Amino acid sequence: MRQTVTCTVNGKTLTLDVDVRASLLEMLRAEGLTGTKQGCGVGECGACTVLVDDMPVDSCLYLSVWADGRAVRTVEGELRPDGGLSPVQQAYVDAGAVQCGFCTPGLIMSSTAFVERHAGKRVSREDIRRGHAGNLCRCTGYGAIVDAVERCLKTKPE
Repeated sequence: MRQTVTCTVNGKTLTLDVDVRASLLEMLRAEGLTGTKQGCGVGECGACTVLVDDMPVDSCLYLSVWADGRAVRTVEGELRPDGGLSPVQQAYVDAGAVQCGFCTPGLIMSSTAFVERHAGKRVSREDIRRGHAGNLCRCTGYGAIVDAVERCLKTKPE
């Protein structure tokens, strides 16, 4: 069975005919947005994290039909119009928070949501860790990721 879905992805309105069983991850990747990675496929690793109405979701578990009428942001949508990195992406580079890179898109999206929700608020390193509990990384040890988020929270928004 198929259904028409209209949603905004990275600021662009898309109308797609999707299989009602397809995940948001499958829909995004079919549209060429391959920055969102399929890791575990069961909502445990966070590699597929995207923002739906500014809330992080595991796109491997989120049905594409649920995106109808919603705003979806992927790691590709975080680039600036001039092609430059977003503040969170740049903070990851500056903090050395990228290793193999497989989990990085999902972590970037979780960090983006965290920074947007906590801008101007006092948060601890433990708060940042808890805010990323749905994302697994086998390479970094998380310290540099926490450093990157702290950098963003200490920087004034543009």
